[in-house]
Amino acid sequence: MNWRLLPLRVDDAFMSMAIDEALLILNAEKKSPNTVRFWRWLPSAVSLGCFQSLEREVDLEAARRHGVDIVRRITGGGAVFHDHQGELTYSLVCGEEDMPRDIVESYKIICDGIVQGLKQLGIPAEFRPINDVQVNGKKISGSAQTRRWGSLLQHGTILISPDVRLMFELLKVSPEKISDKFISSVFERVTTIERELGRRPSFEQVREAMIKGFERALNVDLVEGELTRAELDLAAKLRPKYASKEWLRKR
Repeated sequence: MNWRLLPLRVDDAFMSMAIDEALLILNAEKKSPNTVRFWRWLPSAVSLGCFQSLEREVDLEAARRHGVDIVRRITGGGAVFHDHQGELTYSLVCGEEDMPRDIVESYKIICDGIVQGLKQLGIPAEFRPINDVQVNGKKISGSAQTRRWGSLLQHGTILISPDVRLMFELLKVSPEKISDKFISSVFERVTTIERELGRRPSFEQVREAMIKGFERALNVDLVEGELTRAELDLAAKLRPKYASKEWLRKR
């Protein structure tokens, strides 16, 4: 079975979220194929889960000072810092019939793409329910999922070498949690590809490993394709919603 693989894109947070929703809508309408894509954020951004409070989760002044965008996702989960220089993000869109109805089982299958991709890089990873991938008990990838109109969207992080100190400046935590001691404790719970390998691979090297990983996990062939005009047009129409204060502050 063939699924579409999109080229690596670099977009702002609002266009990135708009593309994901456009793919979800058009897949549900049978106008877009099952699709996997890998992408980066420019500028760096914080994404909020659909049901989170902006003021409770993000230091707005720090985000302004560092030029970091803030966007609300249509998926649940927590606030996440997406580092332009340190993270590769993936998205997968498919029909619900192509995944188990059980949410955890579907997370397991999709996250196995990350697990298998990391193994391609020489990193022994494993799925940790509900939606994480870990290496020796440390989180290296987190994901979020939504199902609408008969289709499924899952997207998540692949941590290459993020700026952890900036992460904790942007996300609302007490000042003592940004101490060197706390940053050290974070790295007892979180790890990165660079840390595990002792070197930093390129984004393209990580993407190529993940392509092989998803092919193995999904038992499909990922065939290079492009966004269609209909997908780009719909994403352009959706982008203003994600960039609006109304959407950002809806909680």
